[in-house]
Amino acid sequence: MNEDKENKDIEAEISEDQAETPSETGMPEEVIELETSQEDVILKQEEEIASLKDKLLRALAETQNLRRRADRERSDAANYAVTKFARDILSVGDNLNRALSSLPEGFKLEGEIKTLVEGVEMTDKELLNIFESHGIKKINPMGEKFDANFHQAMFETPVEGEADGTIIQVMQSGFTIKDRLLRPAMVGVAKGEKTESIDTIV
Repeated sequence: MNEDKENKDIEAEISEDQAETPSETGMPEEVIELETSQEDVILKQEEEIASLKDKLLRALAETQNLRRRADRERSDAANYAVTKFARDILSVGDNLNRALSSLPEGFKLEGEIKTLVEGVEMTDKELLNIFESHGIKKINPMGEKFDANFHQAMFETPVEGEADGTIIQVMQSGFTIKDRLLRPAMVGVAKGEKTESIDTIV
């Protein structure tokens, strides 16, 4: 009888323990909630870290792009700052060339006229030297193949013995500044019968 009583007491204790256990894992609900809360916090922190890393990479890329753009603008300013002035001063060189080319062929230079012409020639050469010191070069494409990147065709005409697209006359010299076109050379071009015509300026 005592044995039956002991068994009942043990069963009662087991029932009480089971009643006190709130979950199958044997862990209190407070501990489970705490662990779940910590996991959520960690996930949020990882998301924030990933977001901040992405923003940082974007900011670094933007900074690098701005630096490259600033370097390019600084380089352009150094190389092409005189572009507008050079374009305006080209007309001075054109007038010097017109003055020299207006002399009749075979004209004998004497006295003051000779001195004047020599002075114009020296001024023209000095102007070209100054241009070159600033990276400005003259384009005189006589006899070369027409290139729309540097030449402007004013007319086309068939010329015997000349290849199609060959420049046969330069009416106005062109100029480049560094690697850019400052002014195209105005030219006349040999035209072939079986080639596509070059767009000309009337």
